[in-house]
Amino acid sequence: MSFPKGFLWGGAVAANQVEGAFNVGGKGLSVADVATFKKDLSVEDYAGHNHVSTEKIQYAMDHLTDDEFPKRRGIDFYHHYKEDIALFGEMGFKAFRMSIAWSRIFPTGEEEEPNEEGLTFYDNIFKELKKNGIEPIVTLSHYEMPLALAVKYNGWYDRKVVDCFLKFSKVCFERYKDYVKYWLTFNEIDSIVRHPFTTAGIIPDRCPEGKELEVIYQGLHHQFVASALVTKLCHEIIPGSQVGCMLTKLTCYPNTCKPDDVEKTLKRNLDNYFFADVQVFGKYPPLILKRFEREGIHIEMLPGDLEILAENTVDFVSFSYYMSLTEAVRTDQETTAGNTVMGVKNPYLPSTEWGWQIDPLGLKISLIELYDRYNKPLLIVENGMGTKDVLTEDGKVHDPYRIEYFKSHFKAMEAAIEEGVELFGYTSWAPIDLVSASTSQMSKRYGFIYVDQDDFGNGTLKRYKKDSFDWYKDVIATNGESLN
Repeated sequence: MSFPKGFLWGGAVAANQVEGAFNVGGKGLSVADVATFKKDLSVEDYAGHNHVSTEKIQYAMDHLTDDEFPKRRGIDFYHHYKEDIALFGEMGFKAFRMSIAWSRIFPTGEEEEPNEEGLTFYDNIFKELKKNGIEPIVTLSHYEMPLALAVKYNGWYDRKVVDCFLKFSKVCFERYKDYVKYWLTFNEIDSIVRHPFTTAGIIPDRCPEGKELEVIYQGLHHQFVASALVTKLCHEIIPGSQVGCMLTKLTCYPNTCKPDDVEKTLKRNLDNYFFADVQVFGKYPPLILKRFEREGIHIEMLPGDLEILAENTVDFVSFSYYMSLTEAVRTDQETTAGNTVMGVKNPYLPSTEWGWQIDPLGLKISLIELYDRYNKPLLIVENGMGTKDVLTEDGKVHDPYRIEYFKSHFKAMEAAIEEGVELFGYTSWAPIDLVSASTSQMSKRYGFIYVDQDDFGNGTLKRYKKDSFDWYKDVIATNGESLN
């Protein structure tokens, strides 16, 4: 048996993509509540998907409906969580990765006392998970910081947000210490460079002219410090707890064996590793510091910051993996979309309808690279394919393409484990259809469970099991042996 005993099979979601109820239970607006659905935007070009301005934010604050803002309605997990968790239990989930919406606990991020109604909501979720024998894996910050902190402080650029996050995290640890052992600090912390508002509440038009990148890396430094302090806090409050970092694994190949392509690829991969390096090794990579110096990027560090990073490293490394990319010096190459990134198209790989290239061997390569570099236990917390599904008149969804996708990736995981990689769990993105992070679509479906809702919020919200539901149930029940 290749998968270890007790392997954490499960699924993953984010609060801002499933909960809905944006104006229920005392919740405040989050940065996710600004995201709009653009029906005519090409899904093969992600430029503009995450463009945010002060004007756009003000419009969102003035229009408190979910008509244009799909993440405000999600799939109404807020009212359907018992039904959904029961379905996860029926599939045999061992783990469920979720996030706690910061603005449901502290609506503006700066209240003296937490919102009890929000805390109770998550009490009920954890009780329901426990009833179904499912281990929660909780992300503290998953693209949903309070909008008020973005508007008042330009997000994580201001050091004051570190204290706000520590207060929020401490409340979560003390409240849920009997339910939650596994915690993640920041979802895809590297994504701050790709979409600074979504990740860190940084509003580009409020940055000093020509200094946006410096503001981003300053915000990142504050997140690194916060992550280290939260890791220390969690270990103190919850004995035996495990805290992990979370990286978007953007595995990149040279488009050719031309040395120029190889060098460019090397730099891209090293840049990707930087974000986990700091949290695993407890220090900034020398090459990154040299780059900052060369590019005139100054990071304000308080006395003791580097000691905080060094003394509070993470226990494990978690990551998302959806596709690989290729890199080339030539600029006339065909490009394709990925997880909020663009890359040169790989002619040897098939693509989804959204342009994401399917590369299961790339997952094995990623696992080997990460384990060789960090020598830490690994956890895959996002992996899946967004595609269009058809609900038949008799309430069925036949999705052999999804089964094939997961089977090939599970076999790749199995092969990496056989080579010695310490992988202790896997949570698919996502076990149930939800609002897409990058495009705010419902038609881009990921789940083993179909949700009757379209891109405009029309539908009954009824849940239907897809063919892949029973297939994944069998994989979990046999701990992967059914793959063979």
